Amino acid sequence: MATARGMTPAAADAVEELTRLYRELPPRPAVEEVEAAAAVLASADAEEEARLAEIAREEEAARVQAQDVPAELFDVLWEARRNSVRLRSLLQRKEAAHVVELERRFKLFDDLIQRASRVVSPGDGARGGGDAVVDLEVEANRNPALAAAVAAAATEIDRGSKGGLGLEPKSVSSLHRATSAGTDTEKLGLIQVASLIESSAKKGTTELNLRGKLVDQVEWLPVSLGKLQDVTELDLSENRIMALPSTIGSLRYLTKLDLHSNQLINLPDTFGELSSLIDLDLRANQLKSLPTSFGNLISLANLDLSSNLLKVLPDCLGKLKNLRRLIAETNEIEELPYTIGSCTSLVELRLDFNQLKALPEAIGKLENLEILTLHYNRIKGLPTTIGHLTRLRELDVSFNEVETIPENICFAASLVKLNVSRNFADLRALPKSIGELEMLEELDISSNQIRVLPDSFGHLSKLRVFHADETPLEVPPKEVVKLGAQELVNYMKNMAAAREVSRKETDERSFWTWLRSLFGCEQNQGSGPVPV
Repeated sequence: MATARGMTPAAADAVEELTRLYRELPPRPAVEEVEAAAAVLASADAEEEARLAEIAREEEAARVQAQDVPAELFDVLWEARRNSVRLRSLLQRKEAAHVVELERRFKLFDDLIQRASRVVSPGDGARGGGDAVVDLEVEANRNPALAAAVAAAATEIDRGSKGGLGLEPKSVSSLHRATSAGTDTEKLGLIQVASLIESSAKKGTTELNLRGKLVDQVEWLPVSLGKLQDVTELDLSENRIMALPSTIGSLRYLTKLDLHSNQLINLPDTFGELSSLIDLDLRANQLKSLPTSFGNLISLANLDLSSNLLKVLPDCLGKLKNLRRLIAETNEIEELPYTIGSCTSLVELRLDFNQLKALPEAIGKLENLEILTLHYNRIKGLPTTIGHLTRLRELDVSFNEVETIPENICFAASLVKLNVSRNFADLRALPKSIGELEMLEELDISSNQIRVLPDSFGHLSKLRVFHADETPLEVPPKEVVKLGAQELVNYMKNMAAAREVSRKETDERSFWTWLRSLFGCEQNQGSGPVPV
């Protein structure tokens, strides 16, 4: 056996072959990649378990309604669904499992190198892997024939000498820089995303932009996402993400989160722990509901829920006291919670393209509201509290079933733009007090059944845009409407003035007629005046 002071040629050949074998190993993954792979495997297990649990719930509900489906066919269908989930999870694990197994094999080689070092230099068995390299170098100094082989071994044993994942060396930090700059056209796989998260967490990154950067196969994010403790702005939009890990609630300093244009079905309950969140974009997903913890987002100011599958908004929405902008267009919302009245900071509320039949009276409590759009719903009337919105500048209730507009809308004195068009056969008159909206600049009454404008219309001195297409107006005549908004206003003003003069003259004649009937003479039939 070889000793520390001498080595036989055969032993030297063994050491040289050992070094050559180590040099021929594939690239060793970096520490960040190994950590990322472990996170991916943990996430894959959790995601598979969650999806199988969801399938089990759906199967139980479907079994009651599947009486017309043969039992065996029903069982085959749901087993196929479970198998599909397991298969997709297996594919997600593949790359991460390869990295973990690769690292395990490297550790075995590390142990073998240490054992070889102990053989060459007895008594140093307690030393670590780095000391093993030193021992080989010491022996090489004593035996010049081993110098080149030991030097190569020292280089190869260094973890940082090889790139990761069997590809050309490319550090995670460089990948992050390219992604943040938006210049990297290569999309990231799940293991690369996990590596990027690990690297960003260690660097204390505050802004991370992954908009459209993930390959289509990445449908969920690893649990390591929760390590991004320092991130304040996170953009995960325009990918195909179906689920967020519960660890997202750990991002306590996150102020801006963009998740638009994904495939999110729901949000984890921990989502409400994002207490610093100010801007949240969830548009163009497949959300059917919001978690009850959503009301804990007390810092939220801007919320976009448009283009989802929401049928209701939760009552907890009323806890968002700082919410200024709520966009919930293109959903299936049938009613607003009464608690909406507690969102007193709201400035803009857009509810177009839904299934609303009415607004709650509490809408009148939104004293700071400036924009309210209800285009394309099924609303039949506005609440009388609409007049309490003294700061309202824009109101759109077009494409609804509105039958009447309350008279007290005149108290919304800041109104600049009013669109009541395309209520078709339902809307037949404007409020008589509409002339009190002295700030009104744009008015659209197209495609209604309005035939006469109220006399007060002539008081709309600031009106610049007026549309009445396909509305059978008789007063004023269509020829006047074509002359423009101001000509129309002047016409209605003059007409109202002339009617007032005529009314006064009629009243005066009626008065003298009445007076003569009391103190004058009345003409009998062919007999002349007769004293009363």
